Amino acid sequence: MKNFNLIILFCLSALFVDCSTTKQERLTDYVNPFIGTTTLWDSIDLGYTPTRRAWGAEAYPGASVPNSMVQVTPVTMWRSGSGYQYEDSVIYAFTHTSKGHWNLCYVPLIAASGDISPKNYYSPYSHGNESASPGYYQVFLEKYNINAEVTSTLRCAYHKYTYKDGKNKKIIADLARSNEHVRDWEIGQSGDNIFTGFQKTGSTFYFYAVTNHKIKGIESLKEGETEVSVVNFVDDEDVNIPLEMKIGFSYVSIENAKENLESEMLSKDFLQVRNEATNSWEDLLSKIQISGGTEDQKETFYSTFYRAFLWPILLSDINGEFIDANGEIANKGFRYYSDPSFWDDYRNKLILLGMISPDVATDVIKSITDRGEIKGFMPTFFHGDHASTFIAGSYLRGLQNFDIQKAYKLLLNNAFVEGKGGRPHIKEYIERGWISEEDIKEPKLETVAKAAVTKTQEYSYDDYATALLAKELGDQKNYEKLMMRTNSYKHLFDPSTQLMRGRLNNGEWITPFDPERPFYEYMYREANGWQSTFFAPHDPEGFIALYPSKDAFENKLDSLFSIPWKNYEAHNMTVFIGQYCHGNQPGHSSPYLYYFIDKQEKAQKILNKILNEFYRMGPERLAYAGMDDAGEMSSWYVLNAIGLYTYSPADPEYIITVPLFDKVVFNLGENKFTIIKKGKGEKIEKVIYGDKSINNYFITHDELKQGKELVITTSK
Repeated sequence: MKNFNLIILFCLSALFVDCSTTKQERLTDYVNPFIGTTTLWDSIDLGYTPTRRAWGAEAYPGASVPNSMVQVTPVTMWRSGSGYQYEDSVIYAFTHTSKGHWNLCYVPLIAASGDISPKNYYSPYSHGNESASPGYYQVFLEKYNINAEVTSTLRCAYHKYTYKDGKNKKIIADLARSNEHVRDWEIGQSGDNIFTGFQKTGSTFYFYAVTNHKIKGIESLKEGETEVSVVNFVDDEDVNIPLEMKIGFSYVSIENAKENLESEMLSKDFLQVRNEATNSWEDLLSKIQISGGTEDQKETFYSTFYRAFLWPILLSDINGEFIDANGEIANKGFRYYSDPSFWDDYRNKLILLGMISPDVATDVIKSITDRGEIKGFMPTFFHGDHASTFIAGSYLRGLQNFDIQKAYKLLLNNAFVEGKGGRPHIKEYIERGWISEEDIKEPKLETVAKAAVTKTQEYSYDDYATALLAKELGDQKNYEKLMMRTNSYKHLFDPSTQLMRGRLNNGEWITPFDPERPFYEYMYREANGWQSTFFAPHDPEGFIALYPSKDAFENKLDSLFSIPWKNYEAHNMTVFIGQYCHGNQPGHSSPYLYYFIDKQEKAQKILNKILNEFYRMGPERLAYAGMDDAGEMSSWYVLNAIGLYTYSPADPEYIITVPLFDKVVFNLGENKFTIIKKGKGEKIEKVIYGDKSINNYFITHDELKQGKELVITTSK
């Protein structure tokens, strides 16, 4: 009996310890999904006096699991970035796809009661009655006295609506709306507790919904040109039981949506699905364990870590089927993913994806290769050709479970072949060695031209990335051709201004030239001359050699971070250090150039300012300095916070910075490597990995895979 009592006491003690330490041990508790959802309005923060809403991170707080098909999230404003803006006061619906760009937001559904107005069905809400955590979102819908909760799996969403008065339950389906142009939609009852349908935009998104209350019928309500569908439920004797709705989705068919639902969710209750969603995030976040730092820094770190793994999204079903680039149903034996946002996240996020989720990164490469074989070119995104960086950087880091020859052939097409889907102006780039800009008198911020300087710079880097792959695969001929082109960016360096400057077709420099004036697509892509000049991550020494001396270069780089921004207002150029804009991607590699003139501590001073001031901005401390762009801004933070950055992501190595945290344990495949920070300063005095000194601030991926201890000693 005595032993039995001891056992009971031990079990109760263990239970008590688990309960008392759960908050500290669960990394998901540090994640705040509202970080990145607010907008900056203060001119001191923005760097200019706003006359309209600036673009925030365009993030969403809704429920999702890592790299999933479904993101079930509230919409507060249609045709906004993610659909959710923290400063808004009403919720229209829960949509089931979101990227943080001006697209998606498919299949809007929400609970209601009473009489419905198609134009005014939305409900007020307050942040005091709203909460979110990884895999879960909750809000009280004031208009209908309904507490709404949502969670999700890879391909399904679970809605739970608790009514104050359980009678007259309804689901509103606003299928005529999304963040894209809706071409067609359909909804219909398919059983006592089932409704199905689709919404067609650029693609068709099918759904299969099962409810726990019987459906009375589905009616269409119209008011002018506005039309919504309303699913009405029977007021049975169980009116006080919350309305629950489980929905499977598919880009292939309603039948596949049903199969997805049956496989992932149908037999589970809300709490089980929510816990499984949270656990999936816990497993991912536990790949990086941090010690030291403030609680605030830990919250920012794990929130950005979480944000980095929401995109790209899954497009294939549980049975492996997906819609290929020809619009045909296919099944290739791998998970099919959306294209990454290459122009934004090739810099850091796609390498981080491979480090944390190598199986996902590999299937993303298989997916873009599949699309490439149909179209003839490896997919590009927005600007540039950075699948080359992603594939080369991943392959050289050891992710090789894909057909590299197929991928490489497509990258060569992009680099050498002119055609729709490849690199714009590639023929001119090859023949001339650079791309000329159009002769435009009095260009405006919104002027659409070639963005010729940026293209030339980025093609030089893309050539370098593809050349690395050519060398690895033994293709010496193409390696030499491509490496000769990696110097192309130098043709647009103007010695008289010591900046990158556009040239006309006849070779003359564009005049007048104001390097402080920003453009969206004239000479530069979403940048000005200062922000664009310092991009040559494959050739920092060669770039610096364009200046008369290292001192001259240092003075020029100092000017980037000291010349004030002249109150120019552009949507996606926000928050500055001098001319440097952290709110947009083009200049994100610039601070590290101090390393190459033996002034590492000057780089770290800038990095610390960004880390400590640019990710928790605004009165609510929930704003980023600019758009997250599918996880690029978040990944920048994650990597610099642990003391490693993908300065040249095509190269299988990392530049070493000063971590925010005293200790980092990184689970990299079969081994864990550790980063230890000694000292409180910005100047790196010594770096040791295992028993080896590192003198050039770079560490290779293969070295990290050895699972040793990286000790970074600093001084003030």
